[in-house]
Amino acid sequence: MTARCQACGRTIDSTGGPGRTASYCSQACRQRAYRERRRPAGVPAQELVSDIGERLTRLRLEPALAFQADVEALSPRFAQLRRLAREAGEAVENVTPTDVTNSGEDDTLTALIEAHRRELRVHCYRLLGSYDEAEDLTQETFLRAWRARETLDGVDNPRAWLYKIATNACLDFLRKQNRRPTPYEPVPGMDSGDGPPPPRLPWLQPFPDDQLPEAPAPQHEPDEQAVASETLELVFLTAIQQLPPRQRAAVILRDVAGWSAQETAELLDTSVPSANSAVQRGRSTLRQALPGRREDWSAPAPGAEDLALLQRYLDAFARTDIDAMVELVREDIVLTMPPNPFWFTSRDAMFAFVRPNLDPASPMFAGHWRVLPVRANGQLAVAGYLQRPGTTVFRAQLIDVLRVADGRIAQITTFEPHLFPAFGLPMTL
Repeated sequence: MTARCQACGRTIDSTGGPGRTASYCSQACRQRAYRERRRPAGVPAQELVSDIGERLTRLRLEPALAFQADVEALSPRFAQLRRLAREAGEAVENVTPTDVTNSGEDDTLTALIEAHRRELRVHCYRLLGSYDEAEDLTQETFLRAWRARETLDGVDNPRAWLYKIATNACLDFLRKQNRRPTPYEPVPGMDSGDGPPPPRLPWLQPFPDDQLPEAPAPQHEPDEQAVASETLELVFLTAIQQLPPRQRAAVILRDVAGWSAQETAELLDTSVPSANSAVQRGRSTLRQALPGRREDWSAPAPGAEDLALLQRYLDAFARTDIDAMVELVREDIVLTMPPNPFWFTSRDAMFAFVRPNLDPASPMFAGHWRVLPVRANGQLAVAGYLQRPGTTVFRAQLIDVLRVADGRIAQITTFEPHLFPAFGLPMTL
């Protein structure tokens, strides 16, 4: 008995055993169909192009800070457009094409890629701090792997082979970008609070928890100073972005991905002493950059108290109960909004900025909100939809990732809404 794959149309040979006939010829096709089902109907490419065009016409060349903010606000939209273009081109340059060849060699590579796709995307994300760029570089990794598939037969550790390709792809990208975090600068006419300016990473984006690997990577030679393998907490992402690219890669490979000193050296094409030196220097920088002791930032799973705090935050947000929201955050709360230049380091400063936008009696009232709980970077998060005055539709507006300390919200990182589809969320309600 034969059937056709619902994704690629290839013939599926049935063994004739009991049970349902298979719907897909491979795990790659199953994953492709799954992504298609989760993708919102009518990908708004034209709408995105129109939005970019409109923003370009409103681009402010002066003052310099406004110009920088306008250009950086465009960056996520160009990244989304790039992803749409990549998806449109998958039929031509897919890294696991079913129509290129049906050889066992390609089947082996396809299985290898699908087995490690999620952990490699997380690895790229840790190196880059950007979900969009991690997607691009994971795709680039598999393209490079497919081009070098003839060498796979002689590889003793295929997983390490993929990690090496992914790491080199990310290092190549970082060499071209040459970017490092810088402190936020004062915004003219805005009180940001009296705390020290936090590090600014305009490229930072959240990572959906439901795209994490099902199981953590195996550990080798654990070190008491090493970071937890499961951590994707934004405070760690911010800290590790301060390391030079090769030093960052050495720390992530050794302490996060779980490779031994020898394996790390081989993955980086360097000696063991050189790799160990890079790891030690990176650990030293991280200890200075991360808040408090290791157990304070190692991203434990939210407990019942944290979930209750999130529910109170959602309820207060939905009711626009500003006083209740004030009670839920620390006095020294830090709020940042990458890629935008706005930042706050105190509760008073933050709510002086937020209150007019939430108050229906204010001329700056932004509209009515609907908020949903989500999970990002192993942390509590909120997806917010805004119905602007005079409209009837709630449109995706923001994703707030929350860090909780001592029973209150200590940090809010507000992201723009273009990653809602990655979280399985619609763009409108």
